[in-house]
Amino acid sequence: MSDETTQKKRAGAEAGTGAELYRRAKTLIPGGTQLLSKRPEMFLPDLWPAYYRSARGCVVEDLDGRRYLDFSHCGVGTCILGYADPDVNAAVKTAIDRGSMCTLNDPTEVTLAELLLELHPWADMVRYARTGGEAMAVAARIARAATGRSVIAFCGYHGWSDWYLAANIEKGSNLAEHLLPGLAPRGVPPALEGTVVPFRYNDLEDLRRAVDSAGGDLAAVVMEPQRSSGPHPGFLDGVAELARAAGAVLVMDEVTSGFRMNTGGLHLEHGLAPDLAVFAKGMSNGYPMAAIIGRRSVMEAAQDTFVSSTYWTEGVGPAAALATIRKHRRLAVPRHLVAVGERLRAGWRQAAEAADLPVSFDGIPPLTGLSFDLPDALGLTTLFIQEMLSRGFLASTHVYAMLAHDEDAVHRYLEAVSEVFRQVARAQGGDPASYLLGPVKHTGFKRLN
Repeated sequence: MSDETTQKKRAGAEAGTGAELYRRAKTLIPGGTQLLSKRPEMFLPDLWPAYYRSARGCVVEDLDGRRYLDFSHCGVGTCILGYADPDVNAAVKTAIDRGSMCTLNDPTEVTLAELLLELHPWADMVRYARTGGEAMAVAARIARAATGRSVIAFCGYHGWSDWYLAANIEKGSNLAEHLLPGLAPRGVPPALEGTVVPFRYNDLEDLRRAVDSAGGDLAAVVMEPQRSSGPHPGFLDGVAELARAAGAVLVMDEVTSGFRMNTGGLHLEHGLAPDLAVFAKGMSNGYPMAAIIGRRSVMEAAQDTFVSSTYWTEGVGPAAALATIRKHRRLAVPRHLVAVGERLRAGWRQAAEAADLPVSFDGIPPLTGLSFDLPDALGLTTLFIQEMLSRGFLASTHVYAMLAHDEDAVHRYLEAVSEVFRQVARAQGGDPASYLLGPVKHTGFKRLN
């Protein structure tokens, strides 16, 4: 351990007001936060700032007035333009001033539907929700209503709802390979066992097994078009063929992938025309909004079941989505997002080679990921986050690119990465925990209180 690190440990870490508030929050809010991805333990336990006073562009100010450049989850992928985008905020303020809720319906619902269908010519109809998780639950309900069947085959992460967590009822680990391990299905009715079956990405034989296991009761095949790695040649076409041969609804979950590689869904990049597609996150730049789009023959099944919620009719979400999508298309935002992601990955690679640090990468460029290919990767990742924080950066091993990530911000970030990678390299092969000012970060789901 270096003298500098020893001195820091003796002096004690600067936990700050946010960390103190989070300790109180854990006694009042189960799990401390509303979203697993925002738990400080997922970044830097005991030392993460936890709460913000303001966020603008890619600059975040914590409760103690410390300012950081955000090169981490960036609002968990929602703020695709940047925090507090002035054009989106102006549209939202107009919606608020004219009354964001009324007995009558907001006409922007129709305008937004027309825009989404213009971007996705294969689709005919649109329904709205306000979060990705509930929109995926709506898609599952519509698919089951349209087919009169129960079983859903899935690949990837699709939210917190019963229909999805039911996958873990039988074995308890079916979701381990789909982004989040350790999700217990407590509270999910045991009677849902067998209603959802996982399959592995890029594995058509595994999907065939899932289809066969449904025994003619397959309602839908649900998946993200791409996550960590791209599709093998013929995979997505093969999925579509298997789904349609089985009479099942093909659902593309674009909650995370949408509006990053293009203005619309990533499935368009692969020439895929599903039956339903689901959007949230990037479509409205941080304001709650979600959409389910699809073929008329499937979407009209929403009339044969009950899919309805009061706050799905408020006007802020559609106003934000319209402003976001229009600016997104006008400024060719995806081109910038891809360029930022490619620049980050090139910078990581260059810094890693200079430090003799083994790393690997994954994800589409606008959602690029980094991994330390070493035995104590979790400890080294925590060290990376700690040292980047001390230099004024909110960092993790995945970066959601934003329009607000300009050339200067990216340059400053990569300069810091070059320094920190050298520190991480010195810790490899030893005890990374000895360099840490707090505990090692968590991964996956873990109870906190």
